[in-house]
Amino acid sequence: MRLLLVEDDDHVAAALSAVLGRHGFAVVHARNGEEALHALLPDHDEPFAVVLLDLGLPDQDGFEVCGRIRRIRSVPVIMVTARADVRSRIHGLNLGADDYVVKPYDTGELLARIHAVSRRGAPGPAEPRTEESGPDDALRLGAVTVELPTRQVSVDGTAVPLTRKEFDLLALLAQRPGVVFRREQIISEVWRTSWEGTGRTLEVHIASLRAKLRMPALIETVRGVGYRLVAPAAPLRPPAAPAG
Repeated sequence: MRLLLVEDDDHVAAALSAVLGRHGFAVVHARNGEEALHALLPDHDEPFAVVLLDLGLPDQDGFEVCGRIRRIRSVPVIMVTARADVRSRIHGLNLGADDYVVKPYDTGELLARIHAVSRRGAPGPAEPRTEESGPDDALRLGAVTVELPTRQVSVDGTAVPLTRKEFDLLALLAQRPGVVFRREQIISEVWRTSWEGTGRTLEVHIASLRAKLRMPALIETVRGVGYRLVAPAAPLRPPAAPAG
């Protein structure tokens, strides 16, 4: 399994490459954003299964690199950052990152996250959205419309761009509104793993969904259990103009 390690510190990269190599990864090391983007050009026989992206790069901000990666490839991206605040994590997820690891991290945690995101399957070029879905392919929950075939979401007719995991999470909850999904069940369905440490990632994705949809009450936290989608009422229509 090929992994692209984007890390400007050669000592850190060498140590991490050795660890990853012992666990079956063929590591390609890029020292900055431009090297990473060049490595991701579609001219290799075998694509990368995962990109491990450090945010502190010398030539450009790691957030910018993540956004550029997402525009050209659908490869899973794990951000590595010392920024532990939720806002930075949400920003990274909004740009298309699949997960994040906060420094200092445990090697076992990192490996678990790499395996979790790589279970999606072999990556390929980013797929453009299409308009092929019919009216019966959409889930309509008040003002929210979730189109499963095209992976599009809109609120009151306005498209809301979501990352892959955000869409998968919303689609899971939206298909059974009112049903409480246990945290373990969500992690198993969306992240394809039972590893408990993914729970913080779930919390960040929930917060990001609430912010993007601008409907904080849409996803309800059931304390000690998990989450459920509360189907909103239909959007209010403006009153009809008076006759005459």
